[in-house]
Amino acid sequence: MRLLIVEDEPKTAALLGRALRTEGVEVDWSDNGEQGLEMASQGGFDVLLVDIMLPGLDGLSLVRALRAGGIATPVIMLSARGEVEQRVEGLDAGADDYLPKPFAMSELIARIRSQVRRSTLQKPIPLSLGDLTFEPATREVRRGGQRIELSPRESLLLECLFRAEGDAVTRRDIISAVWGYDFDTGTNLVEVYIRRLRDKVDRDFPEKLIQTVRGFGYALRLRP
Repeated sequence: MRLLIVEDEPKTAALLGRALRTEGVEVDWSDNGEQGLEMASQGGFDVLLVDIMLPGLDGLSLVRALRAGGIATPVIMLSARGEVEQRVEGLDAGADDYLPKPFAMSELIARIRSQVRRSTLQKPIPLSLGDLTFEPATREVRRGGQRIELSPRESLLLECLFRAEGDAVTRRDIISAVWGYDFDTGTNLVEVYIRRLRDKVDRDFPEKLIQTVRGFGYALRLRP
């Protein structure tokens, strides 16, 4: 198991790290929100421990950014503020669990194991179409065996098209799935990202999978 601690207090991070390593956990550490977000976005972690009060980017903003980018790694938030309102705020931001300080190390370890079990049971099934594959859990995309690097928004757009199972997806539905708006922005944002996705997914391959459905939207499908 690999875990990332995002905690600006070195003594607290060191204490957590020592306790977790005795349980066989591989531990990485970041002391600020910006670096923590960058490390977490790269993937490879089973659980994130995120303190709310961080310099620069706070813990709540960090978690919101991860979820907006499609990163589903379980997050346990740590905070000296244990009131109900703070716990609700953390969970609403996208955290999976919330543990007020001070806490018993045994409880933290039990909660970490619970999140790992839940994540394993809920691991998304890989999606594929022809020679294109998408791993929702890791956001890894491959075509013809070649790895394709996508931005978080491009990854969400591809997943949105995959989930439609060949049906056309409207601009409004794409905007809702990728940007979280429940209305058409009236901009060419969707077209810009479709073009970027085509450059990466279709350009170097004879079979074009991303199709325009005129007057409606876009679809990911094999040509008949």
